[in-house]
Order: sequence, then structure tokens, then C-alpha cells
Amino acid sequence: MERFFNLKQHETTIGKELSAGFISYITVVYIIIVNATILSVAGIPMEAGIIATILTSFFGCLIIGLWSNTPILLIPGMGLNAMFTYTIVQSGGFSWQEALATVFVAGIIFIIIAFTPLAKIITTSIPDSLKEAITVGIGILLILIGFDNAGIITNSEHTLLAIGDLSSSTAIITFIGLIITLLLFIKNVPGNLLLSIVITSVLAVGFGESQSAGVTLSTPNFSEYFMVFGQLSWAQAGNFIFWLTAISLAMVLVFENIGLIHGHSKMLKRPESSKKSLQATAVSVLSSGVFGTSPTVASVESAAGITAGGKTGLTSIVTGVLFLVSLLFIPVIKAVPPSAVSPVLILIGLLMLQNIVNIPIDDLTDSVPALLIIVLIPLTYSIADGMAIGFILYPVMKLLMGKGKEIHPALYMIALLFISNYVLQYAF
Repeated sequence: MERFFNLKQHETTIGKELSAGFISYITVVYIIIVNATILSVAGIPMEAGIIATILTSFFGCLIIGLWSNTPILLIPGMGLNAMFTYTIVQSGGFSWQEALATVFVAGIIFIIIAFTPLAKIITTSIPDSLKEAITVGIGILLILIGFDNAGIITNSEHTLLAIGDLSSSTAIITFIGLIITLLLFIKNVPGNLLLSIVITSVLAVGFGESQSAGVTLSTPNFSEYFMVFGQLSWAQAGNFIFWLTAISLAMVLVFENIGLIHGHSKMLKRPESSKKSLQATAVSVLSSGVFGTSPTVASVESAAGITAGGKTGLTSIVTGVLFLVSLLFIPVIKAVPPSAVSPVLILIGLLMLQNIVNIPIDDLTDSVPALLIIVLIPLTYSIADGMAIGFILYPVMKLLMGKGKEIHPALYMIALLFISNYVLQYAF
């Protein structure tokens, strides 16, 4: 194990990797229920959606851990599952079986890019200011998710966002948990994030917030799942809209994952790992269509495991194995309250904000597109949409200011692809 994962070289231990893998699992396990619920709207049975989500996450974490030796997690992406259900199935008129086929095709396109020089061309064409902005924007999104899960920030009838009920037990526990998490992290207590989750969970029991009563093991319904596994339909393959949908999905996947993987690789201080991480992600996307779910992405919450000390693929493999084991105890997953996970997400988001110092504020042609990415990722609740506006505005501003030579030719193509995606999205 030491030789395969190079634990000493990466200055980590099996214990640290196991702890980081468990913390990663705790922060992303919500996807099992959330993703299955969204897929059920598309017509995929709830139980089958749960199993599909678990198996896809297990395979994704396993392949990226083994192939790239990084602690990045591959799970069905929030936003992409909404695109699958509400855009492709409901608005596009595809059946869920046909939508799975578009995921499979998007995976093939992604693989072609990831395993050829196209990936390097795309990655090197993106300015550092935009890359840093993506990391910061994702950080703010994590903070928003953390406060939203705790009910501290909510939507409002009169404003986009509003303060929630601060007198609720969930809000109170979250604030106390955040203080505990910050103190443990600042003092560099071993296993600090895991310890904070345990302490906050115990605190939640005292407030009556725990759902642990009556938790039992259960056996998943595989007979229902086999009606979803491998059920791709190519009935619309002769339709132009089918291929347009698959290409649009692939474009979102490529750019969103490039941004996410860049952020995680920067946290690890291992930029050379990006190539293999992207390749593993592409293969995972292809498998998503077969397993019966929306596409996987390099999860934002991977930052939790990295912050907890995870430095190798052993972290993601541990998380993947825990996903597989969770087939037996879905009810137990619900016992960890949101108030115990939210402080961890908020802390990670705050740490990612530090990258804003690397954006050259004095050059507005660099800083304005970057700052828009930072603002729009959390406001749109979409990494891809936030990226798109910045990637379009950057070359436009450079050209208007006579600085067109500073732009890599590939960035013009990326901007045009984003523009075309929006035009076709609203045209059809």
C-alpha cells in the first residue's frame, strides 16, 4: 500500500488517509438521497436511483484513486442532475432512458478530449486569473451550501436571499459547531474535522435534532435496479437535437471539471495530477450512463478530505468503499444532522477564499471577468454558468482594450462554444 500510493513521498499515513476518506464520505453522502430524489422526477424509481448513485460514486472514487492517486471524489454532480431531469427529460422531451444515452455520448466526447492533447490545450489557454476565480467562487458556493443546509440562509418572498430562523436548534448547533470546528482546525488538533463532526453530532442529540432513533440495516432492492442498469435508449440517435444535447452536456462537463480539478490540485500543490484526474473523471462520466444516473463530477466537497489531510488516492478509495457499504444502511446516513456537516463546508469555503489574493486587481481586463466568476458561481448556483460569463467577457474586454495578443487562440473557441451553447439552449 505504501509503495502503490507513495504515502511517505506525499507526507501522509494510512491513518490520515482513512480519517480523510471518512470525512469526505460524511460531507458528500447527502448526494445519495438528493440525487435519487431528482432522478425520480425524471421517472427513475427512487430505490433504483439510490443504488445507481451509490454504485456510480463507488466506481468513480475507485477509478480516480487508482488512476490519478489523488483524494478527489467523483459523484453525481448537483446542477447536472437538475440539467438531466428538468432540461433534457422534461423540457427536451426525452425519456430517462434516452437521457442516459446522451450522458454516455457526452462521456465519449469527454474521453476523447481528456486522453488527447486537447485537454492540455484547453487547460493552458485558460488564464490564471480565471482559474483562481473558479476556486474562490466554489469556496463561496460551499459557504452558501453550508449556511443553506443549516437554514441560516434561505430564500425570501421579497429578496433573493434572506437570513433564516436563527433561534432554531439547527442554526444554534451550526454556529456552535462552527466555533468548535474553527478552534480545532486553528489549533491543528489531529483529526480536527472528523472530531468536529462527532462533537457536533453529539450536541445535536442533546438538542433533539438527531434522527438516529430506530435506525436499522436494510437490504436494497436490486430487482428494481436491474430495470435501470444499462437501459440506455438510442431511439433519438437520428435526431439532431439528441446530438446537440449530448455535445452541450459534454461541454459543461469538460469546463466544470477542469475548473474543479484545478482547484483541488492547487490545494494539493500537485498540478501535475490534473491530467490523470481529468481522464479518470471522463471514464466515470461514461459509466454514469450505464449505471443509470446523471453525470459525475469532481465534487466540490473533495476539499473536505484534502483539508483533513488526505493527499493520495487512498482517501478517495476509502470514500468509495464507504459508499458501497452504505447500500446496507441507508437509514443510518440520515442520522448525521446537517448541523454537523455545515460547519465543515463553511470552513473549507473560507479557506478557498484565500486564493483571491492571486488575482491581479490592478488590471481590470483580468480582474473584472474573474470577479464576475466569483460572484456568479454562488448566485447562479452553477459552476458552469459562472464560468461561462467570465470566459466570454475576458476575450471581449481584452480585444476592446487592444490586448487581443494576450489571449490564447483556444480561449476564443471556448468563448464561442459557451455563446453557442446559450444560443442553442434558448433557440431549441
